[in-house]
Amino acid sequence: MLNRPERYPILKLRNQVLMSLLIYQGLSSNEVCKICLSDIDLDLERIRVKGNRIIKGRIINLMPSQVELFERYSKESRCKLIHKNTPNFLIGKTGNAISVDEINYLVETFKFLFPSKSLNPKTIRQSVIYNWINFYKLPLEDVQLLAGHKHISSTLKYQLPNMQVFTSLINKYSPL
Repeated sequence: MLNRPERYPILKLRNQVLMSLLIYQGLSSNEVCKICLSDIDLDLERIRVKGNRIIKGRIINLMPSQVELFERYSKESRCKLIHKNTPNFLIGKTGNAISVDEINYLVETFKFLFPSKSLNPKTIRQSVIYNWINFYKLPLEDVQLLAGHKHISSTLKYQLPNMQVFTSLINKYSPL
């Protein structure tokens, strides 16, 4: 998803940065829109994500490949895209801060890669959280912090049930 040909070459780096935030950090569209230049610390390789009434604010580490991508976008593309002075990091095609609608449209253009799936920023976030818990086996508390969930019950929704435990309980109390 990060290396597809772009209709507008000037947006290539911006789109790669945006998609990397969705894929690696599992951010929501609103969180991506609110990222400002001051929220990014490339020296410490981390980003501050602002919270809202649903999601807690947090500081998330960037992948090494993202640091280079963020630097290139800041130096090469952002200054060409921006029309008026704005603190927002990601700039839309019109020169203003990127909007949720622009993010949704960008993600929608990738639907051809996943024809049988419902692809939108929300489902990308859900799959990232699911993978943190079930594939990478991160502790629930760590995933709660990474996802910005205020309650652990929100994080638990993504955990697959342990079928071995269910099987052993069923065999214990009602053997065949």
